[in-house]
Amino acid sequence: MRTKFICVFVALAVSAFADNFSFTGSFTQDDQVQVFSFSVGATSNVTLETLSYAGGVNAAGQTIAEGGFDPILALFDSTGAEIGQNDDGGPSVPADSVTGQHYDTFLNIGTLTAGNYTVTIQEYDNFANGPNLSDGFSRTGQGNFTSAAFGGNGPGGFYDVTGTQRDNQWAFDILGVNSATTITPPTPSATPEPGSILLLASGAAGLFLMKRRQARRS
Repeated sequence: MRTKFICVFVALAVSAFADNFSFTGSFTQDDQVQVFSFSVGATSNVTLETLSYAGGVNAAGQTIAEGGFDPILALFDSTGAEIGQNDDGGPSVPADSVTGQHYDTFLNIGTLTAGNYTVTIQEYDNFANGPNLSDGFSRTGQGNFTSAAFGGNGPGGFYDVTGTQRDNQWAFDILGVNSATTITPPTPSATPEPGSILLLASGAAGLFLMKRRQARRS
């Protein structure tokens, strides 16, 4: 009985350190990929979401402007195997005031077991090829591919499927984890919620996330 009590106490103590992390940044062209890592100390409910397409307030309390490109999130485990992708968050995310579309991502993974994970942000439709992270992304090397792919009629990229040119900004929250950080360029600014700074400094583990628009992927 005493042994059981100690084990339960330790599990609860680890879970108590779960926190939320907010990141913001920008791309210079459409085919870029931003990679993050995060760790889960005990079985936890984890949510991954973007806010930059339609705007909102992130977990750190920052107001995020709408107008960013249409993002994708993809998630991988510590071996690099794909867990899932999310493209559009649907009713879980707000509509953009210009296009009326719900193109921010929302990936509620449910329970993730303790361990290290990798997550990425890309622009639609630069999907992870899967089934492994090492398989790369579908638009790598294609620069500002959205102009030709989605009927853009101006210079540069960052067009969504409505033909509307967006800006190059992204904003991303990782909710319910023990630590989170960026692990590849382009390097964004990262703002953990109050109380998260020590967790962020204490280390990160591997997580990679990307969003996926299932209805439009053939």
